[in-house]
Amino acid sequence: AQAVAADGPTVKAIKERGHIICGVHQGRYGFAVADSKGKWVGLDVDFCRATAAAVLGDSEKVKYVPLGSVQRFPALQSGEVDMLSRTTTITLTRDVSLGFNFGPPTFYTGTGFMVRKDINVLKVDGLDGASVCVFPGSTTEKNISALFKAKGMKFTPVVIENSKELVGAYMSGRCDVLAMDQAGLPGHQQFDAKNPDEHVILDGVFSKEPLAVGVRHGDDQWYDITKWVVYATFNAEELGVHKDNVDKMLESKNPNIQRLLGKSSDLGKKLGLDNEWAYRIIKQVGSYKDIYEVNFGDKSPLKLP
Repeated sequence: AQAVAADGPTVKAIKERGHIICGVHQGRYGFAVADSKGKWVGLDVDFCRATAAAVLGDSEKVKYVPLGSVQRFPALQSGEVDMLSRTTTITLTRDVSLGFNFGPPTFYTGTGFMVRKDINVLKVDGLDGASVCVFPGSTTEKNISALFKAKGMKFTPVVIENSKELVGAYMSGRCDVLAMDQAGLPGHQQFDAKNPDEHVILDGVFSKEPLAVGVRHGDDQWYDITKWVVYATFNAEELGVHKDNVDKMLESKNPNIQRLLGKSSDLGKKLGLDNEWAYRIIKQVGSYKDIYEVNFGDKSPLKLP
């Protein structure tokens, strides 16, 4: 007989309240941003939605809590949010010392820099003495310090917690450089600059930033669910199962597809879910390819390969 996972404290609380509470970025194009109608969209948002589809059967049963870079960790530690899907880099300190568990990376990026063309800098080596807008408590802040020190350069940090205010400070000329995960820069260039052509993203990625969903230590079932929700989107893409063909794929004779979609075996029971959990993720949210394309790829305004 297949063992059925008992509901841990997080899933019990989620089922009682009827929605997942998900910590997201205050506003980063491609990852998490509220549209003109107040609806949250983005890659990080879609992993909140995918988790809700798996656990509650409905990807819309999510409450989004926008969090700054300093706020995000206390919010997860205190239980204010059930999960953190907020452009958060996996680090040893966060994993061990802060008491978090991280799922597989949902996005790989690294520290990048955007500057105004009129300062005539095309390489990082030309930024000696620059003022740099950066989020406090971020890996970017540490990466910049290490990078400039290694190159024998100096910079003046302009540290602002609020995302809109940080980007606004750069756009108004309060700092020479906007620094963050490079994948976040094209959106700010395209949508926040009065004239995008007046800004340039410097070549190069200057750190390794594997971004992932984080949860608290101490609830193995919840960690397993959030982890395997992400893996399900990867497996779907690899098996050629997407949002537009998932119903047709229910008839597939491929045993791997049958297991993924709950037509055979009892994988869902091992997570404390039903066997259609992954089918709902793909049907309501999509495979990883679906998620990437609509937020960053050809179906998005960013069109990043």
